[in-house]
Amino acid sequence: MSMPTTMAPDALVCENAVTTACSMNEVSGTENSWKALIAVELEQAEKIFQAELDTRAPYVKDLIAHLAHYRGKRLRPTLLLLTARACGSMHPEHPMLAAVVEMIHTATLVHDDVLDSADLRRHVATINARWGISSSVLLGDMLFTHAFHLASKTGSALACQLIGEATNKVCEGELRQIGEQGNLQLTEEDYFSIIGGKTASLTACCCQLGATFARAEPKLIEAMTSFGHHLGMAFQVADDVLDLIGNESQAGKSLGTDVLQKKLTLPLIHLLQKGGAVSDEARDILETPTENGLLRLRHLLNEAGSIVYAQRVAERHIRLARDILRLLPESPARQTLDSMLQRIIYRQC
Repeated sequence: MSMPTTMAPDALVCENAVTTACSMNEVSGTENSWKALIAVELEQAEKIFQAELDTRAPYVKDLIAHLAHYRGKRLRPTLLLLTARACGSMHPEHPMLAAVVEMIHTATLVHDDVLDSADLRRHVATINARWGISSSVLLGDMLFTHAFHLASKTGSALACQLIGEATNKVCEGELRQIGEQGNLQLTEEDYFSIIGGKTASLTACCCQLGATFARAEPKLIEAMTSFGHHLGMAFQVADDVLDLIGNESQAGKSLGTDVLQKKLTLPLIHLLQKGGAVSDEARDILETPTENGLLRLRHLLNEAGSIVYAQRVAERHIRLARDILRLLPESPARQTLDSMLQRIIYRQC
């Protein structure tokens, strides 16, 4: 069912959040439960992260200090640590691996801002906006190399292999997305394949590492890897919706970049496939995108029900992830993973 076209885009997202019982009190409680369960390990991971990147070079030190603004809720290290707790027990490798995945994710953010020509990230200037593209590219590269150096300190070839495979998929997914820029014939299948690489592969790896180094049984490791995949898919679909209709001051980052760079995301694919005058107008806008065109596109997306459609896809992945969690024994960690799911796709309301 499509929403009324007179409804403001931000209200549309928030109304859907309300109908699925996503409240600010629930979010706050969820965050508190994360801290209670894995506070010690998260603190260890943070210290490892900082120690690995320690430098005496003033210019590099300034860049690394600015990265603190890039790091929000620590979703990926949190996933890794909560999965470990839910699957069995925590081991010394877990905080180190949590630092590794956070380092890799931060590297992708630095590079993404260059690719998107973004000026804002978490309410502050991006690295590229403040220090330029050259420094941004090299800083992202440095984060990747430090991540793999840190992973090697675990002494586990398997950890390096899993992290390497996930990072390969992230980079390939990003390259595929660039290769499809301007392709208004992009299918949903292609879109899902791209985001499965560029986003879901790393969240799946986080859960896989958490379960593997908790010494879980192979079937449970496989299940938790799938859990991370569905969570990552939902996260990216929701993020793509946010880029189209979100409020930049709330999101704290540059929005609308997908349209301006002719990157087709799920709501846009759905809109173009609807047919008729609405799709034709959307196609004209996307062929020569402008800021004014983006405003009109938001109305067309609402009119065609494309935002609601994308949100339903994200919710479907959340349901699949919830089904997998039922394989775990009841525990506070499992409950926390479950309560995280809805917050992930409606995190800006």
